[in-house]
Formats: sequence, structure tokens, C-alpha cells
Amino acid sequence: MRLVQVLVPTGKRKTVLRTLDEEGVDYAVSEETSGRDFVAVVTFPVPKEAVEPVLERLREVGVERDAYTVVVNAETVASTRFDQLQEKYQEDEENGDRISRDELAAKANDLAPSLPTFVIMTVISAVVATAGLLLNSAAVVVGSMVIAPLVGPAMAASVGTVVDDDEMFIRGVRLQGLGGVLAVGSAALFALILKEGGAVPLSSPEVLAIPEVSERLSPDVLSLAIALGAGAAGAVSLSSGVSTALVGVMIAAALVPPTAVVGIGIAWGTPESVVGSAILVLVNFLSVNFVAIAVLWQQGYRPERWIRRGKARRTTLFRIAALGLGLLVLSSFLGTVTYTTYRNSGFKADARMAVQDVLEDTDARLLEITVEHDGGPLQEPASVVVTVGYDPWGDPPQVQAELTERINAVAPEPLSPWDAGEIDVEVRYVAVSG
Repeated sequence: MRLVQVLVPTGKRKTVLRTLDEEGVDYAVSEETSGRDFVAVVTFPVPKEAVEPVLERLREVGVERDAYTVVVNAETVASTRFDQLQEKYQEDEENGDRISRDELAAKANDLAPSLPTFVIMTVISAVVATAGLLLNSAAVVVGSMVIAPLVGPAMAASVGTVVDDDEMFIRGVRLQGLGGVLAVGSAALFALILKEGGAVPLSSPEVLAIPEVSERLSPDVLSLAIALGAGAAGAVSLSSGVSTALVGVMIAAALVPPTAVVGIGIAWGTPESVVGSAILVLVNFLSVNFVAIAVLWQQGYRPERWIRRGKARRTTLFRIAALGLGLLVLSSFLGTVTYTTYRNSGFKADARMAVQDVLEDTDARLLEITVEHDGGPLQEPASVVVTVGYDPWGDPPQVQAELTERINAVAPEPLSPWDAGEIDVEVRYVAVSG
């Protein structure tokens, strides 16, 4: 429910009140004594879905578009006419369950914080995320998402697009770009301080092997689904007047940890290892904006003046197409990673069968097989460690050469030309009795 207050121009009082009566709206009228060209202030409660249609009717009969207008939340309204009005708009599917255009723009502006606040909160969230990743603490990483101010700029850019507000759009885009650079830079600087100070005395392979870090090195297509869902949820929650706090956490989940991983890779001098995370950051930024613009446009948000709607339509379609094209190009990498993950899983199963075939005619047995991958974004198999158990009263079987040949025979063709080469096979023997 919303409580609306508008100024009535001189000579338009009867027309405005008659229009509200026709709409079935309860209202209260106060005299306007400021000495300007207004005769009264009219206050009336309406359902949130009715704010835009009712204001449009009032503007058609003479209420100025840029005149003083206030829309605030109303906790309770006790009125038979209001109940009837609410039923009317609940049955009217044309306007849907969405707030007015003006309220949407105001909420989007409020979500994008001032520059100093945005910078401070982004730096803090990136530092906390980096600490959580290096500590392998999911709870700390989630905490960094809670304080990240990233939902506001994305929603501001999307709303600015559909309502043809270039200033809001540019501000949202700039804050998103600044946020990405700040997050990566802050994470890299903080990680470098920890590394040089000896607080995290790990080598590059050891750092990248931390579970919270490694799971973000090779993102697959499921990561795209998370970002698309976050953008859609952000747009729907904003347009329906629901709190965007929890949705902001979801959007931050798609953006903050990958940027921190990129910073860690830079600090440890292995930027090539975190190419996947960097691409994931770009994909997530594009996804959130792409789907948010599409959802808001589909919900019927347009510029207030009809003469600007054609321009807004062209601009919206162009930006959706540009974002979609960029998303398609970058998402091909996620598809490749997904395919590689599936292929690597099959290779491990084939390698296990090959080892068992070789050991079948011996007294030894396979205890464990481990496939180690290179540091590239596609995680190509680089080496295989085979642990073989044998009778301590006998000699271990000499199967190194045969296992190397058989495992390489079932190895997949490398997708990257610089990964081409034979897979190293290491055989470890363990005496096992019984």
C-alpha cells in the first residue's frame, strides 16, 4: 500500500477530485498556502499497483509532471473503498504486481550508494572475501557477500536503460566498472601483503589448491545459471517493492569471490591460473545486467513521455543485443570447461580400467589412482599417480612402461595447443600383506 501526496494546480481542483472519485479513491484535501500556483494538496491511499495508473490519470487532467509528489509506504488502510480498489487492481493483470515507474527509479537511485561509501564497502568486502578464501572458510566468504554494495549499480544501470535515464545508466555502469577494478586490486594488494609478510607461506600450487579457491578456477555453465538467476531476482524484487537485501547477497555471491580469486592469482604471480575466474567475473557482470534489463522491459516499464519511448526501445534492444553477444562469446568458455570436466571424469575411469587390465596378470592390485591437472583454465590432465599394492614377500611388478603407454593411449586430445604432450605417469608401490 502507498500513500500519495500531490499538489493541485490553480483551476484544476474540481477536475482532480472528480478524477479521483471516478477511480474510486479515498482522499483528503488540504489548502496550499505557499503563494505559488497551487491551490491544494491532495493525499490519498492506493495499492502499489495503482500508483502509476492513478498518477497518469491525474497528469492527463492537469497535475504537473514535475510538481511536488510524494509516495510513501502505508502500513494499514481501513476503508471500504480502498478494499474495492485493491480488488480491482489485483484482478487487473495489465499492470501486474509492480511498483510505479517513479518509485522504481527512486529505489534504484537509493540502491546505488554515494561514491565514498561504495569504495569503502567494496574494498572491505574484497579484503574479507580474500581472507575467507585463504582460510578456506565458507562462512567468512558469505560474510563478504553481505556487505558488498554491488546490487545497486547493476539495478541502476538496468532501470536507467528502460526508463531512458542516461544519467542513471552511466552512473550504474561506472560504479560497476569501478567496483570490479577496486575488488580485484584490493584483493591482490591484501593477498600480496599476506604473502610477503609470511602470514600465508604457501607456494602458488598450494594456494590454488585451497578448496574455496580451486572451485572458482574452472567455472562451468552452472555459474552462468547463478548469475542469470541473481539478475532476474534483483529486477523482480526491485519492481515488486520487496527488499533487495537478500538478492544483493546472491548477486554478490556471483561477483565477489571470483574477483578475490583473481587478486590472489595476481599476488602469487600466476595470473594465467585465474583466467577462468576473470572470465567468470565478466560473465556474471554481463549476465546480471542482461537479464535485469530484459525483465524490467518485459514488465512494462517505459519512459514517462511517449515521445521518448521509441528511443528507449531502440536503446534497450541494442544494449540487450550487445550484452547477449558478449555473454554468448564468453559463455563459450564456460561450456568448454564443462565439456573438459566431463571428459576428464571419463579419462579417470578409462585410466583406472587400463591399470586394472595391466595388473590383472600379476599378484599386485590397484590401491588408488589420482589424476593431476595443469594450472590452466581448462584443467587438462597433466600427470597420473598410480598406487599399486603388492605382496611384501615378493618383488613389485615392473609395470611402469606398460602403464605409461596404456594410460596415454586412453588420454583425451588436449584442447589447448600448449598442453599437447605425453601425460606423466608415476607408479608408487606399497607393500600390502593379506
